[in-house]
Amino acid sequence: MSDESSSPGGPGGDAEMTLAFELAALQALADPNAVFSDARQWTEYVGVLSDKPTYVVTNFTRKHRIRQDFFSGPRGVKESLENVKRQFDTARHVFVGTTDEDREVAEAAGWEYLPLEQAAEAAGWAVAGDTESEDHFASSGRDDWP
Repeated sequence: MSDESSSPGGPGGDAEMTLAFELAALQALADPNAVFSDARQWTEYVGVLSDKPTYVVTNFTRKHRIRQDFFSGPRGVKESLENVKRQFDTARHVFVGTTDEDREVAEAAGWEYLPLEQAAEAAGWAVAGDTESEDHFASSGRDDWP
C-alpha cells in the first residue's frame, strides 16, 4: 500500500477524499481551473474556504471558471472545515493552505494539512511565481510607474 499522507492524491491517490483549498493557496497557483480539473480526477469533493467575504471567493471562482462542491460562505475557515467534514463523509479530508494559521485551523478541525508547495510538487501543479513575474509592470520599461 502506498503512503498517501504526503500526497494530495494524484494518480493512484485516494478517490475517497475531500480536498479544500484556502483561497490564498488557490490564488497562488498559475492555473486554478486546471488544478480543480486535475483534483476532480482523484478526489470526491473539492472546494474553496476563506475568511474573506463570500463575494471575494465567488468572484475569484467565477473569473477562473471553477466549479466548487462547497465554499465557506459567511462562516470562518474552522467552522467551514467542521461543517464540510460532517457533510462530506470521505476517508480523508485534506486542507491545502499557505500559513501556520492554516495548519492550526486544519488540525483543530480534524483535517490533514498540506502546505501549498508540497501539494503542488506532489500533484505537478504550477505555482504562479514559478511561471512568470508577479509584477507585470516591472518589464514594461517604465520607470515613472509608482
